Amino acid sequence: MEVLIDMSTKINLYPHFFTEKERIISEAGELRASCFKYDSGVAALRVTNKRGEIIVLPYQGQQIWHVTFDDRPLHMKSIFEEPVDTQDYFSTYGGFFLHCGVTAVGVPGLGDTHPLHGELPNVRYQEAYLTHGQDEQGCYITIGGGYTHKAALNHHYMAEPTIKMYEDSPILDVSMKITNLLHRPMEVMYLGHINFRPVDYAELMYSAPYDSEHVVVNVNVPTHIKSGACMKDLLAYLQKVKETPALHHIIDPSAPYDPEGVMFIKYHADKDGLAHTLQVHPDGYAHYATHRPDQMDNVIRWIARTPDHDAMGMVLPLNSGPGGYSAEKAAGNIKTLAPGAKMHFDMQMGLLEPGLVDRVKQKIEDVKNVI
Repeated sequence: MEVLIDMSTKINLYPHFFTEKERIISEAGELRASCFKYDSGVAALRVTNKRGEIIVLPYQGQQIWHVTFDDRPLHMKSIFEEPVDTQDYFSTYGGFFLHCGVTAVGVPGLGDTHPLHGELPNVRYQEAYLTHGQDEQGCYITIGGGYTHKAALNHHYMAEPTIKMYEDSPILDVSMKITNLLHRPMEVMYLGHINFRPVDYAELMYSAPYDSEHVVVNVNVPTHIKSGACMKDLLAYLQKVKETPALHHIIDPSAPYDPEGVMFIKYHADKDGLAHTLQVHPDGYAHYATHRPDQMDNVIRWIARTPDHDAMGMVLPLNSGPGGYSAEKAAGNIKTLAPGAKMHFDMQMGLLEPGLVDRVKQKIEDVKNVI
């Protein structure tokens, strides 16, 4: 029996590659990568396969800024037409996927000094690269990078994210590896912030019981968002969802998610250790994401539908609670990493055509049947 060995070719990237004129830097089969610079000065990679394209910001958080597969934009709508060269979270918020953490996650609470969702979302990566290769699933391209975080007497770690895209697949493999470079154990808070675009009258399906024990609705006014006249309608709606969680499963365009609705969901994994989430469109396609509850045992669901922003954060997995450093520390929810040890976070996200959607629906039902 022939054994396929994954032999990959690495292409190191450098800031001077990125100019106002877009240029192809690698091609292999149906996979192509080109580099350019937005008018804002942010470097970007456009990576295409048979099904569509992604735009990645290799030096700014290794964010996936935009995703389009089968002519369907998957990323959220926002007021930002392009990314902004800043590390402030809300000054450039419109990406499809953001790594969050590591020294903190969530909204800063009383006594906290950390920025919203920590340092990772827009951090400056010191290394960026591409690889082309082939494995048992086919030809692929990987975008990756490295960021070393140093804070004297407090933190020293390496963050190494990757995004893997296959030649004929609209599903992305997204991973983050954190290595503790300190001589003592280190606290790690990580959140994978996935911002799909809502589809009117789509249906949410996921591998958790649809009850108030497993779907906990936050009915408090978010402290980081200015409230307005719409807040009364939002809180009244969320109170109904708190009592009957299934009410939010149909993406009703009249639902008052202004400025945002937040829920905490307790997922269960299938026999392969994966938890599944679908936003099934009326035509049978679906937005899809998986995560591993053994790596990230908590999930936030975040929905914002306003004239300015339209986002379906249907599954934001994290390995701690979302309440900011001090609150999660007091609650004993922060995990630690031994000196020299590594912690992995693995997710998949993208688009499924109707035949594959049915398979995932069955996986979700199989999980719920054994709970």
